[in-house]
Amino acid sequence: MRPSSDQSWALITGASAGIGAEFARQLAASGFHLVLTARRTERLDELAAELSQAHGIQTMVISADLANPYAIHTISSKIEQAEIDLEVLVNNAGYGVPGKLTAVDWQVHQDFIQVMMTAVVELCYRLLPNLRQRSRSAIINVASLAGLVPGSAGHTLYAASKSFLIRFSESLQLENEEHGVQVQALCPGFTYSEFHDVVGTREQVNQMPDYMWMQSDEVVRYSLEKAQDVGSLPVVVPGKVNRFIARLMRWLPQSTAHKMVRKRSKQFRAVESQ
Repeated sequence: MRPSSDQSWALITGASAGIGAEFARQLAASGFHLVLTARRTERLDELAAELSQAHGIQTMVISADLANPYAIHTISSKIEQAEIDLEVLVNNAGYGVPGKLTAVDWQVHQDFIQVMMTAVVELCYRLLPNLRQRSRSAIINVASLAGLVPGSAGHTLYAASKSFLIRFSESLQLENEEHGVQVQALCPGFTYSEFHDVVGTREQVNQMPDYMWMQSDEVVRYSLEKAQDVGSLPVVVPGKVNRFIARLMRWLPQSTAHKMVRKRSKQFRAVESQ
């Protein structure tokens, strides 16, 4: 994806590692100036300095915890005050909560809902007027293949939150295509990143065959290529294996799909209490 001018900016949430950091690298290489936000300020500063030096771009670092209900207002206000011409918004911040629903404190679930759903919607709401001012722009909401298959036990809200992002993105695309805003729900499958270390499932997912995995640079490259195609469908699934799984889940009887997910769940879910 190429910027439409030398003053085009991209905002990436959860930019300190994994897919978010890769979005930053590829957008910077294309010539976008960057607003980077995440909780880990030191990592953001290092990434901003690296990309600024390598590509001669401007950067703005905003340290923010999206579990804080006021974080999005802070981010959008700083962008407005800096008079940034935003062309790309990447809602990438996310994580998983291991355990069944009642095995986890409610506050943990509440924070998860705030980060994974509420913050995404509010950021789109607040920044859409800015994005619509461009001749073309893009919103990429990082969902998951998990949002396209039946939910499994453990990580109870994860697949539900990703399904929400997919349907939200579809509606947002229809509402904004006449304004030149391309909306995408990116649905990667297993991707090499810190995600599985953070949620404690590294041992389980390491047992998955190699063909199930993608590198983050492959995922991001496919996403940005699709975002460049005006009028493309909003749901984007990178990887042939992942696209096969997504199609299979649509074709199979619901009872069969649920049985398959139930059988496979333990391969990538942490052991948890009731």
